[in-house]
Parts: sequence; C-alpha cells; structure tokens
Amino acid sequence: MEVNTTLQNKTQQPPSIRKHLSLIIFITLLFFAAIITGIILLAQSDINTTSHIRDIFIIILALEFLLIGAALIILVIQLAVLLNVLENEIKPILETTRETIATLKGTTAFLSKHAINPVINLSSAAAGMKRLIELIGIIRK
Repeated sequence: MEVNTTLQNKTQQPPSIRKHLSLIIFITLLFFAAIITGIILLAQSDINTTSHIRDIFIIILALEFLLIGAALIILVIQLAVLLNVLENEIKPILETTRETIATLKGTTAFLSKHAINPVINLSSAAAGMKRLIELIGIIRK
C-alpha cells in the first residue's frame, strides 16, 4: 500500500508547483493582453503621442543594446580566461598524467616478466611435483 502511495505522489505535481505554473501562465496572458491593448490605443491616438512613445522605445532599445554589448564583452573576456586556464594549467596536468600512465605500464610489464611469471612457474611446478608424489604414493592425502 505504501509503494502505491509513493508512486502516486511522484507522478502527481505538488499543489505549490501547480499554483506557480498557473500564476505564471496568468501573468503571461495578462502581459500579452496589455501589449495588444497598448498597440490598439496607440493606433487610435494622435501622431505626437505615438512619436513620443516611439522615441522612448528607441531609447530603451539603445540602452538594451549597450547592456547586451557589455555582456558580450564580459563573455569574451571570460572565454579568454577559460582558454588560458585550459592551455596553461590543464594541458600540463594531462601531459604529466600521460607520462605517469606510460611509466606505470612499463612497471607492470617489468613486474609481470620478472616477478609474477617466475612465481607462477614455481607454484605450478610445486603443484605438479606434489601431485606426482601423491600419484606415486609416497605421500597420502
């Protein structure tokens, strides 16, 4: 019963999320309604009012373009800093890691050839001798 309740809770959205979502949708619809109402009112008003509002929007757009330009400059500077970090700090770390891996491969090959293979050969020879002695009957199990 508890598993079924848990599954139902995971599939349904909590009431707070639904409230926030409906509030966002309502505000968006209200915003679009205000824009449409403003366009209709501006179309019916005289030329002086429309030209003043047009000039205000042109000034707002110019300020917005200045803000976007400053943000792009900051973005380019941050990108240059990131490239510098990649080139001067991470690249040497990767090269050192490659050298360490190459050394480790050499060490494991050396140990395999000079330490592990003789131990395995000696162990297999000892096991073979023990079995031979058991077959001959000198030592009983």
